[in-house]
Amino acid sequence: MTKGTRIADAFGVSNSAKVVGGALFAFNINLQSYAAVHDQIAVHCLLRFPPEDEIYFTIFVKSDLPVFEARLEEMRASGKSKPNKTGQASNDDEEYNDEPVDEEIPDDGTHAVSSPDGLDYTNNNKNVKGYIASDGLLYLRNKGYWDTMPSDLSAISKPVTIDRILFSIWPPAASASRGLMARELIGYLGNLIGREKIHELRVWADIEAVSADMQRMPATIPLKEIEDAIAGLGGHYPDGEIARFHGAMNFLSHKHFVILSGLSGTGKTRLAVQYAQAVHGLASTQTRDPFLFICPVRPEWTDPTGLTGYYDVLSNRYMIPPFLEAVLLATAHRDSPVFVILDEMNLARVEYYLSDVLSAVETGEKIRLHSSGVPLEGSNGTPVPAALELPLNLYITGTINVDETTNPVSDKVLDRAVVIDMSNVDLAGFFDGLVTRDPSLNDSRTACEDYLLQTQTILALHGLGFGYRVAEEVVRYHAFAGQHLSPAANSVIDDLMVQKVLVKVRGGERQRPLLAGLAKALGGLPRSQNFLTKLLSDLDEFGAFQANR
Repeated sequence: MTKGTRIADAFGVSNSAKVVGGALFAFNINLQSYAAVHDQIAVHCLLRFPPEDEIYFTIFVKSDLPVFEARLEEMRASGKSKPNKTGQASNDDEEYNDEPVDEEIPDDGTHAVSSPDGLDYTNNNKNVKGYIASDGLLYLRNKGYWDTMPSDLSAISKPVTIDRILFSIWPPAASASRGLMARELIGYLGNLIGREKIHELRVWADIEAVSADMQRMPATIPLKEIEDAIAGLGGHYPDGEIARFHGAMNFLSHKHFVILSGLSGTGKTRLAVQYAQAVHGLASTQTRDPFLFICPVRPEWTDPTGLTGYYDVLSNRYMIPPFLEAVLLATAHRDSPVFVILDEMNLARVEYYLSDVLSAVETGEKIRLHSSGVPLEGSNGTPVPAALELPLNLYITGTINVDETTNPVSDKVLDRAVVIDMSNVDLAGFFDGLVTRDPSLNDSRTACEDYLLQTQTILALHGLGFGYRVAEEVVRYHAFAGQHLSPAANSVIDDLMVQKVLVKVRGGERQRPLLAGLAKALGGLPRSQNFLTKLLSDLDEFGAFQANR
């Protein structure tokens, strides 16, 4: 800014920016009192992205200021209408809206200047609209709006060159994904007027500023502190899983890669999440952790692009998936541990999509992302270099389910990670913690516990079972049914055993004792008995049974 800068604000609801066909409507401002004594003009603009993202940006015009001023004068000189229907005097510094209050008046000879481009103008500049069009130039008019820019921009008189745009995004955040839509709009503006003209200002303190707790490396935190923090977050891991996970993640300074294995629902992902939250000093699971990324693996992944991204020729941007976002964030915040969870990582063939990452973990070599000689603009606005090393503050956890729906994990992968089995389930201890956190579940816990414990014991003898997720959902369903459905108590338990527990039972002749044991444990539950009888019939007829076929 200079002493000779004319500043105009366009923050009102009807004056603020919006995207229209072929352009960005940037502002509607009052320039009636504008005089040609300034060396530049700066227009403060606002663009909102519900529910909470906002871009505050300022458009500077200096080199083309004479053209800007000439455009104001020719619009005013060729105008033929009054903006103020009542004829009352008004403050030139107020904001005006170009509602249908303009009133055509007879041409008395004082409006002799014809329109320079065939557009209608008014005889004042109280509502000057600015549009940044597809050619990157600023187009002005003082009457009416464009919902879509004309296809022939050359027909519009005196477009103005923009010197620069400064912007800031609200709310600020310690994340590489700050305001995805907002970032894409900034990238769009950069493509229009030139990226060298777009500059970000950090004018607000970061509401998710990196606290001191988030700048502690896990190896420096006492194990007891982490265990207590995880317990406070509702974690229940009585078999030493926290200690084993902590040791496996930190015993090497250059590699942090752990795989958690076990049945579905045994708390693998929850342990990884709660460990990260404990390290970062978060006391509530509801508090967002800006340094934690969960990457769900998809079955169709056959190459690294699901993790490390790819260049999209249509948008002219490098698409940044969560894993690459975590790497970029860890690179930018090297004093903070960044955690990545590859959830259900063996839904796809692990060596197909993880090979580049495994090589980088083991050798320290950079991952090749693209072949451009300069960084490419990422899909969230973050520049993406051609190659990137995995920083030492990146902590990777993979979870794998052991069942027939997943792929086996090769020795190449297992050799490069520490594998922790989490198949052991302590339901009794889990129920104690559950009712401590939510005492209203105590009656339902009492009603369901014996059935669940007996069933789990029998299933475990045959390599089957269920985890904490199923157990908690059974108890919570029972509590809900008692409050809202009012059926007989055993009827609810019977339904739940069929709907949540027995649906995964399967096997062959060797599992005949399994069916007999379940039938005995679930005596008095008629639906469960009928269900097991059907499975036994399938076994007799086909030599195998599967509950969910």
